[in-house]
This record gives sequence, structure tokens and C-alpha cells, in this order.
Amino acid sequence: MNIEMFDEVIPYQNLMLCIQIRKREKRRQQKKRWHYHRELEFAYVLEGVLGKQIQDKQYRLEPGEALIVGSSQPHCSWCADGDATTYLILHFDLQPYFDPSLMTYYHFFYEITGPLSQLNETLRQNEELRISLGQHMKSIYDEMEQKTVGYELAIQLQVKQLLLLLLRCGPNEAPKTNKVPPAYNLRPVIDYVERHLQENIEMETVSQMVNMSYHYFSKYFKKMVGMSFVDYVNIQRIKKAERLLLTEKINITQVAEMVGFVNMTHFYDLFKRYNHCSPKEYIRRLLPDASEFT
Repeated sequence: MNIEMFDEVIPYQNLMLCIQIRKREKRRQQKKRWHYHRELEFAYVLEGVLGKQIQDKQYRLEPGEALIVGSSQPHCSWCADGDATTYLILHFDLQPYFDPSLMTYYHFFYEITGPLSQLNETLRQNEELRISLGQHMKSIYDEMEQKTVGYELAIQLQVKQLLLLLLRCGPNEAPKTNKVPPAYNLRPVIDYVERHLQENIEMETVSQMVNMSYHYFSKYFKKMVGMSFVDYVNIQRIKKAERLLLTEKINITQVAEMVGFVNMTHFYDLFKRYNHCSPKEYIRRLLPDASEFT
């Protein structure tokens, strides 16, 4: 069997900010709905108990507790106890908030070295961090509801504060440096890779998209992202393969082809490197009742 999972389209309340924040209520009888989206997600419980599963990890959140879901991570939530759970849920795309001051931290915020959900254990242990995160989410919610003059600026500042909180509590903070890198925007490259994973992605093509020479782009990308362009593309292919394994009724060979691998040995080696298990073991971990894949 496969998880019934969908690629959720987040309806932004403000297109310029690429953001949505809602106060939601879940009732005990509601069905778990597996989904993913490119936006980061923050949840903060106000009343009741919220159950949340991100890939193969489950969480039980009580009032005042918070949780982060990384971009495109499969997840679901449910009312874990009592009659109903009320919580704030925040979604936003990073693009409007990414200015030159954040360029040094590309690898962190674009989850190159791991999803931001890896910070959830830190959140669980750090009450001061949870309080700060909750205060920022409440402020964003109030600004979006009231829409007083300058609310867009106020929300943008609050989101930046959230990003700063994550960066300072994260395990992969970039080395401190006094050298400010040139402010080239790599987002067109990241978007292009996401759309063309099934195809042969040439560095010559993407370097031209950002008006760099092949060799300069290679060095610049590695400096900003923390890994080579080839390694980055491979990670994105494996991430997409993870979702396909859970949601599509196709075999592992077809999954590999859909993310651009023609050599199955290479696909298995990379999958094991990033997940510490084979594709079949990954399926069993998230879908204990899944039928055998070939």
C-alpha cells in the first residue's frame, strides 16, 4: 500500500510576502492527511494536544510547544488527545526574505545539509526558544488579521527574527567570516534544478542563467551552498525519490528513472548514503504494511 499523500498548494494571504498563517482546530475523529509543500511550516499549540508525524518521526505537542517542518517533507497531523486541538500554523516561502545578508547561510536555510526539522529536538529541550518562536508567530498572526498600516513590513521583520532564531540554534551554522560574498541570486538555479530532475542537468546551462562563467559558478556555488553543484543535484534527486517511493504505485527502477538516474547501482549507492538504508528499507520504515517493491 501507499500513503495517500498530496502536494499541497498553499494559498498565500499576501502574495508579496508568500505567507499564510492560520489558527486551526483539529478534532479527534479527523483523518490523517499526508502531504508536503515547498514552504517551510511552523506549528505552535495553543490548546489541546497535537500529534505530528514528519516522515518516520512522531511528535506529541502540548500547549506552548512548537515544531518545524522542512520544505517538501512528507508529514501529517492529528488531534492527539481530548476533544479538539487549537494551534497556529505558519507557512512561508523563503524567497521574499532572502537578501544579501542571508547569502552566507544558503546551505542552512535551503536545507542542503539536512532538513530544518532536525531542530525539533532543540525546540523540545529549549523552553526559551519555544516561547520566542510562539511570540513571533502570534505577532505575525495579529498583524495579518488586523492589517494596520505597515503590517507587511512588520511581518517581514518577524519572519526574519524567526530565521535568526533557527540559525542561532542550528547545528550547522556557517563559519564566521568578515568577507561578504557577492550578492548573486541562486534561486533561479535552485528552481531550474527542481523542475528538471528527470533530465540531464548541465552546469554550463545553469551558470549562464546567472551570468557566470562555468568555472566561476562552480567555485561560487560550492562556497555558498557548501557542496558541489553535482552533489546538490544528486541530493535533490534523492529527496524527490523519497516522495515518489511513498506516493506512486511504481517500482524502484521507475522511481530512479523519474529522478534522472539511468544507472541503478549509482542510485542505490546515493540513496544509502543519504538515508542510511536501501529504498526498500525506507519504504518499510514509513509504510510497515507496504507490499514488496521490485
